[in-house]
Amino acid sequence: MTATPTAPTPPTPATSATPAQATDQPPQRASDLDPRLLVDEAGLAGYVTAFRRRLAGGELGSLPVVIGLVVIALVFYTQQPAFLSAENLSNLVLQMIAVGTISLGIVMVLLLGEVDLSVGSISGVTAALFATQVVNHGRSQVLGFVLALLLGTAIGGFQGFFFTRFGVPSFVVTLAGLLGWQGLQLKVLGTTGSVNVTDGFVHSLTGAFYPPSTGWLLAVVAVLLYAGVQLVEVRARSAAGLRPRPVVEVVTRCIVLAVVLGIGVAVLNRYRGVPFALVLFLVLVVLFDLVIRRTRYGRHVLAVGGNAEAARRAGISVAGIRLSVFMIAGLMAALGGILNTSYLQSVDQSSGGSNTLLYAIAAAVIGGTSLFGGRGSAYSALLGVLVITAITNGMALLTLPAATQFMVTGGVLLASVTLDAVSRRGQKAKGRG
Repeated sequence: MTATPTAPTPPTPATSATPAQATDQPPQRASDLDPRLLVDEAGLAGYVTAFRRRLAGGELGSLPVVIGLVVIALVFYTQQPAFLSAENLSNLVLQMIAVGTISLGIVMVLLLGEVDLSVGSISGVTAALFATQVVNHGRSQVLGFVLALLLGTAIGGFQGFFFTRFGVPSFVVTLAGLLGWQGLQLKVLGTTGSVNVTDGFVHSLTGAFYPPSTGWLLAVVAVLLYAGVQLVEVRARSAAGLRPRPVVEVVTRCIVLAVVLGIGVAVLNRYRGVPFALVLFLVLVVLFDLVIRRTRYGRHVLAVGGNAEAARRAGISVAGIRLSVFMIAGLMAALGGILNTSYLQSVDQSSGGSNTLLYAIAAAVIGGTSLFGGRGSAYSALLGVLVITAITNGMALLTLPAATQFMVTGGVLLASVTLDAVSRRGQKAKGRG
């Protein structure tokens, strides 16, 4: 018996997804989006929502550092009221300038996800070159200053060349520099081991103070410039069809800045006035911030630090960016060494050593610059060095032993790095790490 063949069953036509099926995915929650892509609600509720969003996503900003500064000031003031005196705060400001300047270079290196362990030694050897050229060989202080900055830049470029050309890890290159430049410093200083610089152009860097009227004028100019920048940004965003910051927020920012600067000028005027070194440091912080956030070069630095391979494929000269950043770090280390010489009025075998490197790196990290690269700002150096200097200054007023000071500073550094790691984990969970 032969089986009767059956006609093949025609294939079932593919059915296209209906609109309901195509959108059968759970809607994306606002908390899952990048807060920078969301438009805040109007009024106070909008700011509260935006703050909670940033907090949940690990976008803490400078808030922990500001809170930490307030806590530090209150703790030391209750133990020693002289901590908030005009004289002590003026000295505190001068103490932080050199390390803060060096920390600006460290911020740039950390944005690449690298580290520079040689900045302390670079500051020492460049200061030694300056002092010996001026005092022992009779060169002008301006020439010695320029030579020191050139040497620091050249050293940074030398180390950056080994890192970019031969692929030697930055940790190893700069660790070798830490030892080598310290040896060169001893060689430059010679048998005397110490050179005094007590007058002239360099001494005025930290020894010059503005009269009260000039201090107030500088504060007013700073607020007006900030307000002008904010208004320009509002107009630019409006012209581009983007929602600008509300006028209330712009006014509030200007008022807060005016209050902070006003209190600072009033306190400093009660002693010797606003120091020139503080104005110089703040100008450097603003310039570095503008370079990082507002220029193509700064965006390339952040791109290389975020993902070097992606930056290379995007046409960015990764080697050139890295080399230039290490040169900037060397330049800022040299400037910090000169400022330290101006403050101490001498250079010796310990210049640039001791806690200089530790505090410069700690200031950048405590201020909010990520050790993992791609995230941070120049204001990290300012906030971080304020924390470090306030702690060391307060513990010195309380005459705490050096062992306690090291342990407390180490604990603060560990806490800040832990906060950075937790913040980064939160960003990764939201898809923004």
